[in-house]
Amino acid sequence: MALERLEQRRLALAQTMDAQGAWPADSPWVRRAILDTVPRHAFAPDLLWTWDGHAFAGVDRSTDPDRWADLVYAGPDDSTITQVLGGLPSSSLSCPSVVADMLDSLILEPGHRTLELGGGQAWNAALLAARTGAGNVTTVEIDPGLAELARHRLAAAGLDVSVRTGDGNAGWPEAGPYDRVIATYAVDQIPWAWIAQTKPGGRLVAPWGRMGHLALTVADDGQSATGWVQGLGLFMPSRGTDQGREYHAVRGEDPPDRAVIPARDLRALTDLHLVFALRVSAPDIRITTTETDGHLTVELHDGVSSWATAIIDPAGSTIAYEGGPRYLLSEVEAGRQHWKQRGTPPLWDFGMTVTRDRQHVWAGTADSGPYAP
Repeated sequence: MALERLEQRRLALAQTMDAQGAWPADSPWVRRAILDTVPRHAFAPDLLWTWDGHAFAGVDRSTDPDRWADLVYAGPDDSTITQVLGGLPSSSLSCPSVVADMLDSLILEPGHRTLELGGGQAWNAALLAARTGAGNVTTVEIDPGLAELARHRLAAAGLDVSVRTGDGNAGWPEAGPYDRVIATYAVDQIPWAWIAQTKPGGRLVAPWGRMGHLALTVADDGQSATGWVQGLGLFMPSRGTDQGREYHAVRGEDPPDRAVIPARDLRALTDLHLVFALRVSAPDIRITTTETDGHLTVELHDGVSSWATAIIDPAGSTIAYEGGPRYLLSEVEAGRQHWKQRGTPPLWDFGMTVTRDRQHVWAGTADSGPYAP
């Protein structure tokens, strides 16, 4: 029955992604690899994790195989949590739709020497190896236990991948230079080591911040890399990164410091293009929107000490409160005005240029200067 459940869930994933047009048309190999060559469940540990409303709870394959299968193949936009440390997720199998999109963005060909940063459960490394061929993929994982498990899983799948234990931010120069580099965890600053270890003309795909991933091409002289935003998705940060406090911890139990009358309709914060622009102009402000029965709840916080909450009813009336030293709703409105002045660029118009000394995000063209005001 457990195998039947896995097959049902795998087919459901395939059908949903087919219906959504989520498989990359320019990289047909990705669909074959994810569904057949390198099945996701073969790289999932026996213990998975899910949020029960209060904390992350374990789901063991041996005692609840159906629930385990449901978590492995939850849906195109659902990640599968494979490790929890200190009460927070620290490793996962990424959303299938995002994995497919990032592999498509990499423009990977057979024979490409490829470096992966953040080996995790080795599923992504296996997908890379299925495309590039034996001996062409090096994956770096900071957790020695995960790295050892990755070696066993890859060997069991008959895939020749070099698994190294180390800090992914440093890359792995011994096996470079690489035609392609891909990271599976989020960084705010693209490590120069990743670019230095990529061949001129080579391609680097990496999650940036909390919002999406970029594809950068290394210049012919190797002194810079430039490219565009490719898609959206949430990624875990590198191990040891201070993720700040969650909204509920910043909000606390005390009464708000002030009531606020927002300058504009906050329903605009459901626009992903605006939210991405705000991520660029105000990177430490985290925005969450939830809609229930026509009521929209907007929660903002900075991960430290400032927060804001607004509730908009179906008629458009708004109740808003703030706490902490910062006026987050005013900061967000300033960011919205800047986005409007710049012509409301969609997220696909944003890109990044990285040199040894700095990086900047732009909108429109690489020579248009930094986007942030």
